[in-house]
Order: sequence, then C-alpha cells, then structure tokens
Amino acid sequence: MYLTPEAKRDLFKKHGKSESDTGSAEGQIALFTERINHLTEHLKNNRKDYNTERSLVKMVGKRRSLLNYLIKKDVLRYRAIVKELKLRK
Repeated sequence: MYLTPEAKRDLFKKHGKSESDTGSAEGQIALFTERINHLTEHLKNNRKDYNTERSLVKMVGKRRSLLNYLIKKDVLRYRAIVKELKLRK
C-alpha cells in the first residue's frame, strides 16, 4: 500500500492535534490531499481508469465539504491548513 500506518501517523501528528487524533478536520483534509495527489499521479499514467477517476472526484468532493465546514467554524484554521497544504495558489 502506498500509505503505510507510520506515514498516516506522521500525517496526523503534523496536521492534527496528535498522532491518534484521526477525527480532526485538518487531519482528514491532509489525508484526503495525500490520497488525491497519489490518485492524480496514477491517472497521469492510466488515463482510461474510469473507476479511479470516479473515486478521485468523490474524494475531492469530500475534501471540499470538510473545507466548507472548517471555513464556517474557524476561518483562521481554514487559512492555516490551506497554506500548509498549498491548496490555493
């Protein structure tokens, strides 16, 4: 698997409150971003993989809804995670 449990723990430790805090919006957004980047690279090589393309679109939508939730709750946290993950240019 491309994302090992150790890599996930590091991801949650860096973006969440702790390495076991998998429920925070920031941690989930970071995980979705990592998975989206991986699938994007996969689709560059396999452009006719429509099932993966559908999964990618669903994941982007889930990340978008988490970002919408975060911007409604706390704009500063939203801006921080967007800047950390470089989601906007």
